Amino acid sequence: MGIGGCIILLAVGAILAFGVDWHLAGVNLTVVGVVLMAAGLVGVVVYARVLGRRRYLGRGVDEVVVEEHRHHDVL
Repeated sequence: MGIGGCIILLAVGAILAFGVDWHLAGVNLTVVGVVLMAAGLVGVVVYARVLGRRRYLGRGVDEVVVEEHRHHDVL
């Protein structure tokens, strides 16, 4: 899931936790909202760590391209 999906989870979770006063039988929307916000937050943190690691590994490393040419002599 990308950063956009994580932000959507955070937004939907906040709406369910703080902005909705519906009452469904057997479902606590506040708890569902908090769980969605937690999942979105974990996703953002994991995504930032992976993206940061990729950026860190890419710095200071020069890419060296080695091309090998084989010459085949046909008699």
